[in-house]
Amino acid sequence: MILRTVISVLLVLLIAGTAFVIIYDNGEPGRKLAWLLIIALLPALGLVLYFCFGINWRHHWFFNRRHQRYMDAFLSGTDERVNTLLFDVGRTEQLPEAYRPLALLLSSQSSLTVSGDNDFEIITEGRRKFDLLVEDLSHARESIHMEYFHFGNDAGSRVIKEILMKKAQEGVEVRFINENIANFPISSVYYDDMKKAGVQVEKFTNPRNHLVNLVTVLNYRDHRKIVVIDGKIGYTGGMNINDKYFLHWRDTHLRLTGSSVSALQFVFLDSWLMAGGTLDRPVRDYFPQPEAVSGKFVQIVPDEPLADLPVLQMSYEWAISHTRNYIWLQTPYFVPPEPVLNALLAAAIGGADVRIMLPARADNFFMRPANRLHFRELVAAGVKIYLRGGEFIHSKTLVSDDYLSSVGTANLDYRSFSINYEVNAYVYDRETALRCKAVFEEDMRLSTLVTQEWVDNLKWYHRFAEGLVGLFATIL
Repeated sequence: MILRTVISVLLVLLIAGTAFVIIYDNGEPGRKLAWLLIIALLPALGLVLYFCFGINWRHHWFFNRRHQRYMDAFLSGTDERVNTLLFDVGRTEQLPEAYRPLALLLSSQSSLTVSGDNDFEIITEGRRKFDLLVEDLSHARESIHMEYFHFGNDAGSRVIKEILMKKAQEGVEVRFINENIANFPISSVYYDDMKKAGVQVEKFTNPRNHLVNLVTVLNYRDHRKIVVIDGKIGYTGGMNINDKYFLHWRDTHLRLTGSSVSALQFVFLDSWLMAGGTLDRPVRDYFPQPEAVSGKFVQIVPDEPLADLPVLQMSYEWAISHTRNYIWLQTPYFVPPEPVLNALLAAAIGGADVRIMLPARADNFFMRPANRLHFRELVAAGVKIYLRGGEFIHSKTLVSDDYLSSVGTANLDYRSFSINYEVNAYVYDRETALRCKAVFEEDMRLSTLVTQEWVDNLKWYHRFAEGLVGLFATIL
């Protein structure tokens, strides 16, 4: 009886203390309210979930310590050539004046600036990415660096795996970052085979051996998709490594050459050392002088929990708020933070052509009502929402005013903007914007426009599901 009383008192004190921490935190009010509601409804389970997934570890010393390990290695092994290649803000002056503030904003957290000598292919078919990647990996001579949220155990993935193992046996430095929480169903033996062949494999989200490490990393997933080959060829975008992306889903990816590949290398090496990996050579050796290619402006933009500000969210706010004619966006998951939502509403009410494309059917049950959560107010404001049928669309793109484009890993939701490790490529180029615009228009052929009548005809239980999911939208 006494023990039960003691346990009850301790539980009450723990709940009260946790509630105080939630309220005291300077995070978003909606997110705080969602966690208070979960703890009130399910006290014991709610506390466990909060300590694993709810605590705001952004700016925490733990992340700063992990990142500082990379910066120490970078600063001790770099030189003026590499610093100029990555951080020379003077190239910002080559952009049209209207876009210079965005470029400065995008460089504010990582210091990675605009590079002006890039070429790339916009990839919209998974088979095309697979073929290009297989060819490029097969011709690697010095190093292969890969960082993926999903790396499957299916036919296409095993082809990539075999190539990595073969290149490692040939003496190529092959480094692979495994987001192990996202790939939980895959046996560790799958990666042990790679290690035996000489591939250096590191788990990014690794609970290691103690509770403090567990609760500080469990919720912060490495959602990036990066390949860097010999420091000269880079890939990034929405496509993971598995047959869903190679054969079935509609997604958008980039294959890059030029100075932007060095920025992708910088992001990868940061992740690699944070995950516990090591380097065999000075950092500068991983940044060869880029070959001269056509002069398209690209800016690689990483976002991560150690950043003082959510730079990708702020970049979307900026792009939406400063659009003069149109801004079109694609995302599979649409739970925008309030500032982004308000920017969309304001742009549409102000006369801009604002379009958002989502999959007609989400790939998990709770995202279906979540994606519809703001349809009513957006449609009323004049935003055009398209639900794409056919294969699931996983693309995360932005195109605006025939000049600005973005292809990346970040969804339009709280997790991408506040929790995950993400990376987007911003492109300042008219030809690229027109190409992205044409891709969007092609996808419109398979899409249904959400009208006011469509919204009004939703069943009551759909609206109830939207309201219920909306209570927890900030922690999805």
